Amino acid sequence: QVQLVESGGGFVQAGGSLRLSCVASGSIFDINVMAWYRRAPGQQRESVARSYNDGTTNYADSVKGRFTISRDNAKNAVYLQMNSLKAEGTAVYYCNAVVTTTSKYVQSFWGQGTQVTVSS
Repeated sequence: QVQLVESGGGFVQAGGSLRLSCVASGSIFDINVMAWYRRAPGQQRESVARSYNDGTTNYADSVKGRFTISRDNAKNAVYLQMNSLKAEGTAVYYCNAVVTTTSKYVQSFWGQGTQVTVSS
């Protein structure tokens, strides 16, 4: 129904920057929330940043001041600019979207994940 495709992961040294992108496509009527999550090795998935339709954003305390989430509604895209990366930022990053589909159901969809590795 709805597909999310992420890109932009990779390998970076501590203190460096990366920008993740995610584009949603498919049976989309409206996208209510777009967000980024991550799962570090041996840990549970955690919320990193969220962007709501009213323009509100929120961030995990661990990334405040370093990460910025932004959206391009015309492209059904969300981005995560990650600056001053730390080794503990090594994780698989997942894009999530809460979508009102063309059938008017509200559903949550996930991307396949993109690996970010931060070397100390």
